[in-house]
Amino acid sequence: MITRDVTLDLDGLKITGQLYLPGGQAPYPVVAICHGIPARIPDPAERGYPLLAERICREGLAVFIFNFRGTGTSGGNFDMRGWLADLEAVIDFLWNLPEVDRSHLALLGFSGGAAVSVCVAAQDKRVSSVATCACPARFDLLTGDIGSFIERFRSIGIIRDKDFPHSIAEWLEGFRRVSPIDYVADIAPRPLLLVHGDKDEVVDVSQAYMLYQKAGEPRELAIIDGAGHRLRLDERAMALVINWLKAQCQR
Repeated sequence: MITRDVTLDLDGLKITGQLYLPGGQAPYPVVAICHGIPARIPDPAERGYPLLAERICREGLAVFIFNFRGTGTSGGNFDMRGWLADLEAVIDFLWNLPEVDRSHLALLGFSGGAAVSVCVAAQDKRVSSVATCACPARFDLLTGDIGSFIERFRSIGIIRDKDFPHSIAEWLEGFRRVSPIDYVADIAPRPLLLVHGDKDEVVDVSQAYMLYQKAGEPRELAIIDGAGHRLRLDERAMALVINWLKAQCQR
């Protein structure tokens, strides 16, 4: 396995990531992993996404993990419209790698990153398949106390600049744009996998059924009994997702 640190320049920001290549005969199918919205100050010792990337890479797929703007070592502030642009830049980067098989460029998204994955894939036909974990159908943030949400994001370090957002109305518009229920049907005829825990404490499982009903074929829905929101830590969910991704590469 070969790993490579990557920095993408976008809108004057640095978007950081790591590329995992399985070695052997290239080009490889590739999976871009899109993390969710952080809920707490990150623990530097936690290797959740790198461990998942290594696991998928051992199955013969190239993997790219990265930090959306405002998170990890990437620059900027948390902004959903910016996250859409970040993922497009990631797809551009992967599309131009000589090691990548362009016919198999998959997205694997978690929670907020799953929502971004659905919206981007619906409009970018370079994406060959999409797997989502705990994907919201839409964001409920718009109906809550916006000030408290912003202060929470500031306290965990994903809103970093004192004067951000410059316009709360424009910042909220990003959440309106990232509305998977409005885009999920446009992923068809490319394959879609929706994975959700029936005990999800953040995104109710009913939202998975909403997305499934709206999606076109081919589509699959997997409800994980007893699982909560952090499906990345659920062995059943990850085994299912990895097997599904491998099957898409054999299509």
